[in-house]
Amino acid sequence: MNDLIKDGLREQEEPIYSFLLIGQSNMAGRGEFTDVEPIKNKNCRMLRMGRWQTMSEPINPDRAILSGLYHSGVCLAASFADAVAKANACKVGLIPCADGGTRLNQWMPGEILYDHAVMMTKLALRTSKLAGILWHQGESDCNNQELVDSYKDRFLTMITSLRRDLGAEAVPVIIGELSELIDPEHYGRGVRIPQMNENFHAIAKELPLCSVVSSKGLTLKADGIHFDSVSLREFGLRYAKAYEGLSTIFQKGE
Repeated sequence: MNDLIKDGLREQEEPIYSFLLIGQSNMAGRGEFTDVEPIKNKNCRMLRMGRWQTMSEPINPDRAILSGLYHSGVCLAASFADAVAKANACKVGLIPCADGGTRLNQWMPGEILYDHAVMMTKLALRTSKLAGILWHQGESDCNNQELVDSYKDRFLTMITSLRRDLGAEAVPVIIGELSELIDPEHYGRGVRIPQMNENFHAIAKELPLCSVVSSKGLTLKADGIHFDSVSLREFGLRYAKAYEGLSTIFQKGE
């Protein structure tokens, strides 16, 4: 029996709890590989070619990997998955669908990114149980006051539709704050970031099973907009803590 068949049998025998990764570059991850130790956990998987493969970074390769200023790299999902898997003695699977530089409007129902996330999640659901949705996005909307002002209503429309399309109304949603260290003049975004973070907290008050993760104390790369690898590791742990505060899936043994 070859390794692929063996892996397939193990995956059928042991449940995998999957998490959808959506948003833009700080969810996809732009951390430098050499700045942190790789996370190795045989119970952490990532979706590749429709199969669950052992987690390795980059988990969400939406850009070039070894070249370019904004290359795919370390992301917050690795430490998140590692923490959840260890805390609950379970297998965790990551569904990478984040895309750098995207605005919320590109994630609305009927748009390509939305449809791609739904498609990939439904594929993952053949061999896993959806346990959470992780979101980090907003920098690309911060250079336009109208987009910031309308963000809450647009996000609620999107996430309500996404939960419905995935049959996941009771699945927790975790949102990460944007960094307030971004230069206020950086593409005109930084000046509106406090308001965008306020939007996230307003969303969490209105949306059931939703929590916001603080970005306080996290540092950025020299590019001035992306979290560095050390901070991404910490951010993932904060996402995991927020998730554990919302989810009852493991306590119920579902």
